[in-house]
Amino acid sequence: MSEPVAFEGLLRELAPRVLAVLVRRYGGFDTCEDAVQEALLSAVRQWPAEGVPANPMGWLVTTASRRLIELWRNESARRRREEVVAARAVPEPEPASGVDDTLTLLMLCAHPSLTPASQVALTLRAVGGLTTAEIARAFLVPEATIAQRISRAKQRIKASGGEFRLPPEAERSERLGAVLHVLYLVFNEGYTASSGETLQRVELSEEAIRLARQLHELVPGDGEVAGLLALMLLTDARRPARARDDGTLVPLAEQDRSRWNAALIAEGTELLTRTLERAPIGPYQLQAAIAAVHDEAASVEDTDWRQILTLYDLLESIAPGPMVTLNRVVAVAMVHGPERGLRELADAEGDRALAGHHRVDAVRAHLLELAGDTDAARDHYRRAARRTLSLPERRYLEARASR
Repeated sequence: MSEPVAFEGLLRELAPRVLAVLVRRYGGFDTCEDAVQEALLSAVRQWPAEGVPANPMGWLVTTASRRLIELWRNESARRRREEVVAARAVPEPEPASGVDDTLTLLMLCAHPSLTPASQVALTLRAVGGLTTAEIARAFLVPEATIAQRISRAKQRIKASGGEFRLPPEAERSERLGAVLHVLYLVFNEGYTASSGETLQRVELSEEAIRLARQLHELVPGDGEVAGLLALMLLTDARRPARARDDGTLVPLAEQDRSRWNAALIAEGTELLTRTLERAPIGPYQLQAAIAAVHDEAASVEDTDWRQILTLYDLLESIAPGPMVTLNRVVAVAMVHGPERGLRELADAEGDRALAGHHRVDAVRAHLLELAGDTDAARDHYRRAARRTLSLPERRYLEARASR
């Protein structure tokens, strides 16, 4: 591993801990977050030449604290506060306060007053340690858009009275659910990019896994946290086989399973097994179980579709949603035949969330192909290709239509 990469990993690990220390000491999430970003940039500039300090955490806390004081001094409207802060000695570096600080920071970034897009951006910036430019590149949007999104998120948290403390016990479960949803969105966008020229954005899926691991360490007894991490590991294990050398999509049924990451499959399966034994079943655990059934099959013919259909029935009963419905239709077709799947797909189209979605056309095309109606299948593959915003997916669908 090269030194810059090593620095990057260390800084991303320390960033949320440094931010937690500053917010706990001084308050003011927005200004503290800006100060931490300045400290991280200073580290990137200085550490390659000067070497990593003996206490990198303390170095970052001290540097960020000094920058915070400078920010306060530069605000003429806060002269009185400036005098108090300027007279205050910079605190000696101290270790991060630990588990609760990082968990509190994650929950603050998933504040209910924020939109999902803002929660994602703020989490990647404050907890993930990504720069605004890195987040913008990952989501293929202008840097100014992400900067504005983060700025507004911090302002909204401040306006809503959000404080740096764990929410009351009654709200904690709901807030943790929001954190999981944020990480789920980040992973999905990384694993299958919703738009653009590339099939996947590895930096996002890897960051989601890193944060999910961190969250699992903070709350090891939570079944859904473990379930989400297992789902990510079992899904990401297939990444090496998902695309050809030219970037074109390889569907699950056609993937070379010898290229799947066996270590991730083993880790995800063991984590899921332990979790199912002791925790109430939730939607992330069920999705992980479905992924495990796919990963454990030596070939597509060996896939236990009846078990997958049972799991989708359970998932639809506790966490219904348009994509769950669509995936269940495929499982129905694999168990009971494509004609049955087509009938259920026709019923599912009544959901407004699925109206006009390219995946409805893609699933219908696949089922029509299985049923032997190649002309109709070709038409629907082409319709799906026109509707998707992902270029690799479009090329794959057009290739299926040509076939």
